[in-house]
Amino acid sequence: MAQTPKPPLPPYMGLDPAAAAAKLSDHIDTLRFAKAASFAARGREDLAKRGYAPDGQKRLRRFSTWEVCKYMIPVAPAHFRRVIRANPDLPQGEGEGNSNWFTLEDVLTLRDHFEKEGAQDRDYKPWRPKGLPAKVVAVANFKGGVGKTSTCAHLAMSAALDGYKVLMIDLDSQGSMTSILGGSPENEWDTAFPLLARDFARSVQAENKLRQAQGIAPLPFDETLTEALTVSPRNLIKPTHWPNIDLIGAQLNLYWAEFQVPVWRMQLRSWALWEALTNALEQDGVVDDYDIIFLDTPPALGYLTINALAAADILLVPLGASFLEFDSTGRFFDMLYSTFASIEEGENAVRRRDGLPQIKFEWDAVRTLITRFDKSQQMDLANVVQAYFGDFMTTFRQDYTAMVGQAGEQVNGIYEADYREFNRDTYVRGRETFDQTWAEVKELIIGSWWRDQMQAQEGT
Repeated sequence: MAQTPKPPLPPYMGLDPAAAAAKLSDHIDTLRFAKAASFAARGREDLAKRGYAPDGQKRLRRFSTWEVCKYMIPVAPAHFRRVIRANPDLPQGEGEGNSNWFTLEDVLTLRDHFEKEGAQDRDYKPWRPKGLPAKVVAVANFKGGVGKTSTCAHLAMSAALDGYKVLMIDLDSQGSMTSILGGSPENEWDTAFPLLARDFARSVQAENKLRQAQGIAPLPFDETLTEALTVSPRNLIKPTHWPNIDLIGAQLNLYWAEFQVPVWRMQLRSWALWEALTNALEQDGVVDDYDIIFLDTPPALGYLTINALAAADILLVPLGASFLEFDSTGRFFDMLYSTFASIEEGENAVRRRDGLPQIKFEWDAVRTLITRFDKSQQMDLANVVQAYFGDFMTTFRQDYTAMVGQAGEQVNGIYEADYREFNRDTYVRGRETFDQTWAEVKELIIGSWWRDQMQAQEGT
């Protein structure tokens, strides 16, 4: 009688230690990390350039008449064509017949025309109150892989397509956002680092004036601080291949801010390190140059993230519909409370003693949003997350589609993908998830602007 064959062992059983040792290389020293980093840098550059033109420059594609009329300028295609034919000074697009394609610069020009000449009941340009500063939106979570940078990038692109002027500040030393927008900062002096250094330098100058008057030895003032005083945010802001998105980029050396900031704080305990980015944006008038400023943060609650959160009017916290991400996000909120409540308590103790106004951190809105959502497998858990976070949650859940994955492989946003590479229906479904997210975020932005405007009018 034939014996029944034994089932194979699991792959982790029956391993031979000698054979395993034979597969090992020599011991790894620190120099091997440098070699791996060099290979990765070359590969990163190669992959990033897949979204670039043959000359190495990143350029935004053109948009068809169909896209312009469906997503950007709310007019019928036939009427749109009649208007541009009747106004030869307007951009005419490239192509023939019904297949004209327009740059985003063209679309912005056409928007201005329709705003002046079009129907009064249409929103050809997005609402923006005059005289109020830009809204600052921070996208943060200290858990990586939750779709933070992807969400931030697509919100910036959504806002730009909607007609807003956008500034993106990348505070993550990994520089993923910078790659998406085609930036290439050479060192930390091309990042937000000198803005923090300048704020500390100004605080040291003010402190040294007091010390001089009191006959006390001044605090040291090194070359870094001297150079930082010459830097303005406008020195750091670079244009991108999007005509209405500018960038302060990031690169690996930005991470040194996480080590330098606490050293500075130890030297001058009165320096309000969390206000450095806010001061840079407000004192130099950057908030008056843009409509919306997006801050992409590192996956950690470090000093750069604290600066971003303190500067933000609106905080968005992406997370996936999984237990670990829900748990991690809950802990993130706990750390936010501990951090900012501690700052308030410490600062206000001094301010009460000196008879100064107390500080209080406030945000116009905070929302968590579910990313990479698979309704066939995650619906129950998503509903649980929704129930516990309540009014902190957006109502729309950001689906993951093949189109999102393909755009990511090319270091692009989905709005940069030409729908002819798919088909119209696939394109519509693919971008809908980010259009819906933008709709909810835009509602927060214009609602908070409206509230600010009403409060300003009441105060006059």
